[in-house]
Amino acid sequence: MSRRGWVLFVAMSVIWGVPYLLIKVAVDEVSPEMLVFVRCVVGAALLLPWTIARGQLRPALRHWRALLVFTAFEMAGPWFLIAYAEQTLSSSLTGLLVAGVPFVAALAARLLGEEERLTPVRILGMAVGVVGIGVLLGLDVEGAQLLPLLAIGLVLIGYAAGPLVVTRALPDVPGVAASSIALFVTAVVYAPFTATQWGEVREVSAPAWLSLVGLGVVCTALALALFFALIREVGPQRALVITFVNPAVAVLLGVLLLDEPFTLGIALGLPLVLVGCVLATRRSDARRPEPTEAAIDASAR
Repeated sequence: MSRRGWVLFVAMSVIWGVPYLLIKVAVDEVSPEMLVFVRCVVGAALLLPWTIARGQLRPALRHWRALLVFTAFEMAGPWFLIAYAEQTLSSSLTGLLVAGVPFVAALAARLLGEEERLTPVRILGMAVGVVGIGVLLGLDVEGAQLLPLLAIGLVLIGYAAGPLVVTRALPDVPGVAASSIALFVTAVVYAPFTATQWGEVREVSAPAWLSLVGLGVVCTALALALFFALIREVGPQRALVITFVNPAVAVLLGVLLLDEPFTLGIALGLPLVLVGCVLATRRSDARRPEPTEAAIDASAR
């Protein structure tokens, strides 16, 4: 891998491990609806002009029905559910639970005939990952409410379904274009739910505001731009390796910056989840068509 590739890889590994920390800081003072709205407004304000300038907006809008489904699965639903869950769950645990997306995605793709056969190694990886998540649930969620855990379960389904929507209905739509439209639509959807909350923003602290802006600028707009640059530099399969590093970053940041405990569940579950992700997403020997940019973006987040 080139030096530029390594720089992009390290940057993305960190950037997409940060959102759980920023969400945890923000939801202590703002509602999940406000968090999603601000994040999407900031991201759309930066990415939509780019999409328009490159002449990609109108061609993408021809697929508006599929884009609405993509929006629901990738942003409007998951981002709200993660923020809701982190009102009670730690950022470390949330990041690790969301790492279960590759297992759900591999199973869903297989059931729909979108994936190559499940080899023994991949089946082993899924089993190891499920055991890791089971360890987390068994050791770290004592006393946790059921609804936040169910919310993360829905996040896994949404993030797993997003790439399938892309590969089936949006193969020719560039990832940044699809994402910028999805950001705009999500902001519009959440705007009415935040209309009565703006009077409370005066009481929001500077760290919470910085977290909201950081989510929109760094973890959304900048992250998407850098990620597609990484794909062009090292290829989509190598780019996907960041999904194995993000959970570790989320745990590290939660422990170091938020004083979240490094529990026995994390100590045992983290390596199991990471090893399971690596094995479960391992490619078979048979050559397959490379996934589109938007599909890679969906599966990575």
